[in-house]
Amino acid sequence: MKKLIRTFPTLFGIEQTASSHHEKLISAVGSFIAILLIITISEQLLGKDHLWLIVPSLGASAVLLFAVPHGQLSQPWPLFGGHLISAFIGVTFGLIVPDQAISISLAVGFSVLAMYYLKCIHPPGGATALSAVLASQSAYSTGYEFMLIPVLLNTLVIFLVAVWFNWFFKWRRYPAFLSQTQPASKAEMKEDFDHDDFIDALKEIDSFVDINEYDLRRILKLVNNSHQMHPLRLQDLKIGHYYSNGKPGKEWSIRQITDEDPAKGLIFFKQIVGQDTTPNYSLTEKEFLKWSKYEIVNENGLWRRKLSICSKD
Repeated sequence: MKKLIRTFPTLFGIEQTASSHHEKLISAVGSFIAILLIITISEQLLGKDHLWLIVPSLGASAVLLFAVPHGQLSQPWPLFGGHLISAFIGVTFGLIVPDQAISISLAVGFSVLAMYYLKCIHPPGGATALSAVLASQSAYSTGYEFMLIPVLLNTLVIFLVAVWFNWFFKWRRYPAFLSQTQPASKAEMKEDFDHDDFIDALKEIDSFVDINEYDLRRILKLVNNSHQMHPLRLQDLKIGHYYSNGKPGKEWSIRQITDEDPAKGLIFFKQIVGQDTTPNYSLTEKEFLKWSKYEIVNENGLWRRKLSICSKD
């Protein structure tokens, strides 16, 4: 039962990140300001009787731009491309396919396909395509003008609010490029991974991952720093167990402890993964502890870091 309770968040995809109350409040305030401005401007241009044309999908965009401002799905090209391309596809199917259920389904499906190929995946775009079909088949249809007002207008407003509002918080500048004040040096890239490594990894996953290379590098460094706060101790090292140096990319290495000599303070190990290919090695206990960052286990052919609770004694 305890195991089931522990796995429940993972099973149902419950978010595990521990963002502060301050960060949550900032996201809510930014969304409030953006939607209020969109409604106010749309009232002036369209009138209160046509507020349904505001495009509800902008509410979903507000979640991305203010709660996940550095996410790949939130960036300017996905924002504008996702909404405008989906609006075009929605209006087109709304005009040429009389059956509403079929036209909506075709519009959403083709919008997903187009956003994928044009590298502008923005989930609210699917809702924009749906709204575009309904708008084009209504008595108030404006045809492809729907792409300009309200879609482009609303998208431009929320974009400008996101740039302005997030600028007040240096850790969440928008677009994400503005937060990348200093590009990684060649030395740093060699320690972590280079751009080709990042692209190759994404190809292996073969599914869209909402994280950019800059943020991934930051996360890896923060994880490594956290690691160093709780280093392995001598009593954590056991014969037959595997340990890693924790370095990503080509410098990642795994060693298995094969024997030890407590009298001489030596640890004997075998290189499992990494550049060293000599069958057996030995290091002092101090040297091995300095090299190793965490214990690692093989589960179904995949190497994974062994999770354990670190005591402070």
